[in-house]
Amino acid sequence: MKSKSGVSRRKFVKGVISGAIAAGLIDKLGPLESFAQGKSAPAAIPTRPLGKTGFRPTIFSLGGEATLEADGTAKESVEIVNRAIDLGVNYLDTSPMYGDSEVHIGNVMKTRRKEVFLASKTHDRSYDGSMRLLEKSLKRLQTDHLDLWQLHNVRMQDDVDFIFAKDGAIHAFEKAREQGMVKHLGITGHRDPVLLRKAIERYPFDTLLLALNAADKHEKSFINELLPVAVRLNMGIIGMKVVARGKIFHEGGLTSMEQAMRYVLTLPVSAVIVGISTIKELEENVRIAREFTPLSKEEMAHLEDLTKTYHTDVTFYKQYW
Repeated sequence: MKSKSGVSRRKFVKGVISGAIAAGLIDKLGPLESFAQGKSAPAAIPTRPLGKTGFRPTIFSLGGEATLEADGTAKESVEIVNRAIDLGVNYLDTSPMYGDSEVHIGNVMKTRRKEVFLASKTHDRSYDGSMRLLEKSLKRLQTDHLDLWQLHNVRMQDDVDFIFAKDGAIHAFEKAREQGMVKHLGITGHRDPVLLRKAIERYPFDTLLLALNAADKHEKSFINELLPVAVRLNMGIIGMKVVARGKIFHEGGLTSMEQAMRYVLTLPVSAVIVGISTIKELEENVRIAREFTPLSKEEMAHLEDLTKTYHTDVTFYKQYW
């Protein structure tokens, strides 16, 4: 039989932990029951500043592709989003272009919206089209606001010219922020680093979502041409294409998710977003993030060298997307 003192002590420990979490003194530690029984709590996922926004995303965050964008995956998608939040992931990225991703995420947001920083996008370059997409996104995501609204995949000078035109999307961004429908504004792209550099120098976007991986430096490098400017402007910097739809993995090249994630997380980024196919995959990425240590310059250069022979396949998104 448990003693009264044992039960009391256990409740006391749980109460102290709960109070500390509520006060923001510690991150979520995992199951309080296990901690109260003296078991080691899992390490929290590290966080970094998202530029000037005041928010600190977990360095591994959830992208809205893979299972979340696929048809007929409502159950699996909800399980992935819930499990990610349970594990401490606090940043979710999606888009109207990602199939049913917004719907699937919205099925979780209706009860857990306050637990995450929610980002979506517009691929329309006009004011009217972007406002319509925003209304649709809010409805699908079951929320009254986005924490971040982003220009999706800015590829060519025509995109930039249209966005900043009199009836362009940039005016929808400013109007939506003024009305409280969105909090922060961002831009994304993975085709032309020089074009994106000019865009972020032209307008004070809060965040930049850009393609980063170990094959990047071999051609049209985002790391060389764009990343330093975003750092200088104190933007929130989110890395994508970390595994380039799996093309980063190659016999004689990179062979593990740990190599791929550690490479990008060693760069001056706020976080990386990765689309997830299974719970097992999610948990592995969270483990890598929790245990992250930066690579040395020599280790970074070695991973870059490993991709030389197949870098064109990895960076396919620079060729035509």
